[in-house]
Amino acid sequence: MPAPTARTKLLNAALTEVRTCGYEATTVDDLCKAAGVTKGAFFHHFKSKQDLAIAAAAHWSAVTGALFAAAPYHAYEDPLDQLIAYIDFRAALLEGRTLPEATCLLGTMVQETYESNPAIREACLAGITGHADTIAAIIAAAKSRHAPLATWAADSLALHTQAVIQGAYILAKAKNDIALARESILHLRRYVELLFHHAKED
Repeated sequence: MPAPTARTKLLNAALTEVRTCGYEATTVDDLCKAAGVTKGAFFHHFKSKQDLAIAAAAHWSAVTGALFAAAPYHAYEDPLDQLIAYIDFRAALLEGRTLPEATCLLGTMVQETYESNPAIREACLAGITGHADTIAAIIAAAKSRHAPLATWAADSLALHTQAVIQGAYILAKAKNDIALARESILHLRRYVELLFHHAKED
């Protein structure tokens, strides 16, 4: 396997440093030190820290997209089982990880920049909604099979799953306790199970 380029090292450093310290507090010097590259190398690849942040959002989506594409929840034939297993997978990703390792780059950056930096906000939105779209496809299939008369929309529920997960990270950070994130995600599991159960009864 070829050695990572300076650009890739910087992008990987951004994933770690920004989730640990936040976007505003992370400096170009911090990123260069973490990546083991010079400031000249930084500005060869990126015009600014904002430029790197936008690229890091896309890099995060690519890295995590590959992770989710290979995740075990796809093995289930029933899409409702897939959806429940997806939520379980999100909870399992927290195990043995520190808060920065477990949380989301996109959620971390957008909380700081949603008003001050529209370009970063849009990059984060693209990543979050892009992932939600993959879950919406599973939900739509589950709804078609198990709750065809339900009045809620698959894309709305998919975004809600992401809202709960991102909120779980915020609560865990506020309490400095990753176990709270897991509890919130398991509540999401119960909610989804009840949602489909009630839809079957209606």
